[in-house]
Amino acid sequence: MDTLIKIIYIGFGGTAVVIACVYLIWRAKSVYKLKLAGPAPQRAHRKSLWRDPGAVEQLDFHAGPGGADGEPAPPFQFVAEHSTGSNPCLSVRDARGRVWRVKWGDEVRSETFATRMAWAAGYYVEVAYFIPEGRIEGAAELTRARECVGADCKFRDARFELDEEGVTKLFDEHGWAWDDNPFVGTRELNGLKIMLMLTSNWDNKDVRDVARGSNTAVFEYALEGGLVEARYLIIDWGASMGKWGSNLFRSKWDAAGYEAQTPEFVTGVADGLAQWSYIGQRTAEARDEIGVADVRWLYQYVGRITDAQLRDGLRASGATAEEIATFTRALRARLDTLKRISDEAKR
Repeated sequence: MDTLIKIIYIGFGGTAVVIACVYLIWRAKSVYKLKLAGPAPQRAHRKSLWRDPGAVEQLDFHAGPGGADGEPAPPFQFVAEHSTGSNPCLSVRDARGRVWRVKWGDEVRSETFATRMAWAAGYYVEVAYFIPEGRIEGAAELTRARECVGADCKFRDARFELDEEGVTKLFDEHGWAWDDNPFVGTRELNGLKIMLMLTSNWDNKDVRDVARGSNTAVFEYALEGGLVEARYLIIDWGASMGKWGSNLFRSKWDAAGYEAQTPEFVTGVADGLAQWSYIGQRTAEARDEIGVADVRWLYQYVGRITDAQLRDGLRASGATAEEIATFTRALRARLDTLKRISDEAKR
């Protein structure tokens, strides 16, 4: 037995060393890529992370940020297949001439829903819809996506994300870091961190992780009067609505796992700071130094989300009846937890 235990310890120790070496290599590659890229070529006159979402309780969670009129319009025409990313992805053009990035895999439902939650809280997101079935004309000789689109060009269960025209998108080396952006220490940035934890989005990599793929970006929009606004956002919400945790235990779009961790969402308050159980790619930067005042500020918006809106958003994301019930129950419990902390801030 002692020998077996020693072998197990050695095995775990060896695995830990290998993982540490891989992370060091990724870190070195990221540093090199950032140095090679140089400063981000921003031309913005002002920078924004958040905007007032207005009457949150009136938002259409089924249509989401794109609205009912913004849904992808068939027929869809194949444009290109993409070789990067963790899931198969194509670009298509719809009947209105708009280009969409179509993704399959275990993130399509979670990303469609989580972006609606972030949008309702006032944060910038990319327009996304869950499309249960359709047809992409000209989608032939595919590689990674060949299992997702049949010989008859039909597909099922895809996420369509709008590729907006006229927007300068600064990805990868020109994204932003959680500890280095114009909003460090603000309630708006801390609110975004809470939204990560509320949706259990454990993949909070930033520009410092560019060798593995950064999930932060800056989109520049031309405004009236010649002004340019740089909007800071998270561009991948797919690793959400499941369990946070280490590689072995985290999950995506896992209603039972999400509900199981809900009692651990917030563990308490100490010295005016909320204490969280969240574990992600960058754990400390997501959960540290978030005050009860930050929670109170965010809750004045997310606290107005109704159960009916949650159910609409989940249904639009392809959730089953059982998933809708479980997620809605767990989300309400997490929102109630934020309310209790918010109430503490008032005293």
